[in-house]
Amino acid sequence: MKKINWKKEARLLPGYLIVVVWVAFTAVMLGWIIGASLSTSREIFSGQIFKFASGFHFENYATAWNAQNVSVFFGNSLLYSVVSCFGVLAISAPTAYVLSRWNFLGGKALRIGLVIAMSVPIIMVIMPIYSLSIQWGIKGRVLLMALYIMMRVPYTTIYLLDFFSTLSRTYEEAAYLDGCSAPKTFLKIMLPLVQPAVITVTIFNFMSVWNEFFMALIFTNSETMAPVGVGLLNIINSMKYTGQYGGMFAAVIIVFLPTFLLYIFMSEKIIAGVTGGGVKG
Repeated sequence: MKKINWKKEARLLPGYLIVVVWVAFTAVMLGWIIGASLSTSREIFSGQIFKFASGFHFENYATAWNAQNVSVFFGNSLLYSVVSCFGVLAISAPTAYVLSRWNFLGGKALRIGLVIAMSVPIIMVIMPIYSLSIQWGIKGRVLLMALYIMMRVPYTTIYLLDFFSTLSRTYEEAAYLDGCSAPKTFLKIMLPLVQPAVITVTIFNFMSVWNEFFMALIFTNSETMAPVGVGLLNIINSMKYTGQYGGMFAAVIIVFLPTFLLYIFMSEKIIAGVTGGGVKG
């Protein structure tokens, strides 16, 4: 057993306390939302959520899924997130590999441009894009997915660039001796070697698109195209007339569940992907 360095642990005590308080606060809030999703509106407003005097109202989830169109919002967000993740990876992975392996005219300028693009707030470019989309007549799901892909390409490329830079060129030399072309070497050998980074950045992109609200609010003009963020806003607005607050909190849990499950089951992959870039091969 390794001896505990109590002096070191004492110095870390403030950090531990902050983490414990943050975790406790998050757990209480999440527990309250889960309790509200299983309660009636009267129990929510009377503060009797955890008493469950009238039982557990699982029908709130059915109401949220069907009557409040959460199934439509959920499906839209799933479509946007999955397509965007594949699109971003298809563009960013080859770009990062080329930038990390070859020096060519404009390569440095491209890297700088990607970093600059990461630093530009979305709110600065969203209105010009909206104006152009109206002029060119581009709208709908295709436009929103294209925007999600373009907005995530700079971050994903820079993220993967660091990982490709750590790989030894010995792998490529051996592949070339065996007759592999550059594209085949990339797909069959180099890309699998950065699998932890690919999984991690894909998870980050998925959650970013899933939780995105601002662009979806501007570029979706009907409930049939709205993702979960805009859908929850519509549900909250409808509470003024329906009073189904239990269903509203049930909708929150349904929307929150995919990202929560990603964190639970993929936490080791995320940690490996975040820390792996510092290991030089």
